[in-house]
Amino acid sequence: MGRIALIDLGSNTARLVIYDVLNGQYFVVCHEEHETVRLGETEEDGNLKQTRIMQAISTLKSFKQVCSIYEVDTIIPIATAAVRRANNKKMFLSDVFNATGLRFTIVSEEEEANYVYQGVINSMEVPRGLIMEIGGGSTKFVYYCRRTILHTKILEVGAVTLTAMFESPEKTPEQISSEMKDYFLAQLQQIEWLKEVDPDTQFIGVGGSFRNIARIVKKVKKYPLDMIHNYHIDTTDFNYVYNMISTLDLDKKKKIKGLSAARADVFPAALSAISAVVDYMQFANIITSGSGLREGVMFNHVVPLTLEKPISDIAGYSLHAMVHHLGINEQHAEQTFNLCVQLFKQLRVLHKFPRQYVKVLRIAAFMHDAGKTFKFYNNLKHTSYMILNSNLYGVSHRDIVLASYVTDVFNKEEINHADWAKYNGILSPEDVEAVKKLAVILKLAIAFDTSMSNAITEISCDVLGDSVIMKTEIAGDVTLEMKQASIAAIDFKKVFRKNLEIL
Repeated sequence: MGRIALIDLGSNTARLVIYDVLNGQYFVVCHEEHETVRLGETEEDGNLKQTRIMQAISTLKSFKQVCSIYEVDTIIPIATAAVRRANNKKMFLSDVFNATGLRFTIVSEEEEANYVYQGVINSMEVPRGLIMEIGGGSTKFVYYCRRTILHTKILEVGAVTLTAMFESPEKTPEQISSEMKDYFLAQLQQIEWLKEVDPDTQFIGVGGSFRNIARIVKKVKKYPLDMIHNYHIDTTDFNYVYNMISTLDLDKKKKIKGLSAARADVFPAALSAISAVVDYMQFANIITSGSGLREGVMFNHVVPLTLEKPISDIAGYSLHAMVHHLGINEQHAEQTFNLCVQLFKQLRVLHKFPRQYVKVLRIAAFMHDAGKTFKFYNNLKHTSYMILNSNLYGVSHRDIVLASYVTDVFNKEEINHADWAKYNGILSPEDVEAVKKLAVILKLAIAFDTSMSNAITEISCDVLGDSVIMKTEIAGDVTLEMKQASIAAIDFKKVFRKNLEIL
């Protein structure tokens, strides 16, 4: 296992993220911190302000110390729009190196857009998307279809620079927001390929501004999950946030729950730009991505194959990363899922569920032992909680909640309907029955690999009247497997209302 630190020096924020690299191909965050440096606020001659330079250097010294504490093996320092455009960038980078020993790479516009795309495409299952990332000094757009970039565009204006262009003590917050939106809309109208974007395209938001919007909407709607990645925001809810914030002064903005106080002064500019895109493209919702430029850099660094083509099985990659991170028996997890799939197919005549529920079984199968990494007793209760907070890539929030309940019902054999009510906006009443049946399938699959030796290789089922005859092909001693499966057969009869005979 190695440890890599990524330092992202942006126009608004300097951010340090430290990752543990697992098995040479997976990475998970082990530490993160950020500081508002506002390098995007330049002098009239295009030079970085000396006060901002000193603040950035002080922050980077602190980051370097943190890297030492965490025993980081490799530091990847990158700088984006503010440094890229600064007239005194060479002097700035020289001063940074002399003060910290950090040699920054200035990411080009094309590289920056590609990294953002890499972060999204390797973490989300969205076939056709328009990605928008609004930073402090620039705004990036990437239009892709089926894992191929069709168009990119970098606008040389971001939340910090847009704020500086229009701030005026003589105008109301509403007037300023309106002017910023009109200005940004004019920029969009000059991008010819935006007029050709397919109507099925989904709008994906990347970066701190979108994360703040998601947090505010989640607070307003009392959303039960603490996940930003792959969160869907209806544009009606976005417009509510935009209209509310555009009328507030700075002190009131800082008090809004979910909004970072350090971003409050430039947040209206970001909202105005996003509102212009939503109106111009007539998007119905926004999907927020918690994965962007930094994750794109890490994917390319840790998984070099992504330089040629994106990860094909995003959910599988994410689950295997979790397995390695938590120290779960990988072979047992894979075999449990393999048996779940066989049981799901063989019992389809009874459960009649669409294939989409296999995704739920996959999460539950791979993660069913996760709770043991915390505490053996009540481990399935811990597993349920860990799944709910896993922030897995490539799966919907609904699938994550269902998988959590599958392991929880496995444990308690019944659903807590008061608790279930929290997820009314995510789950449907029909899911109650699905969870019960999937829990039994999971229980049988785990039983069939009790010895963790892949002793049961194939399963076939015959449904005969009020009985199910389950035949197994074996490759070793299955005494333990049959003992545990006989216990699971009791639950099978309760849920499927048929006797289960295992041969």
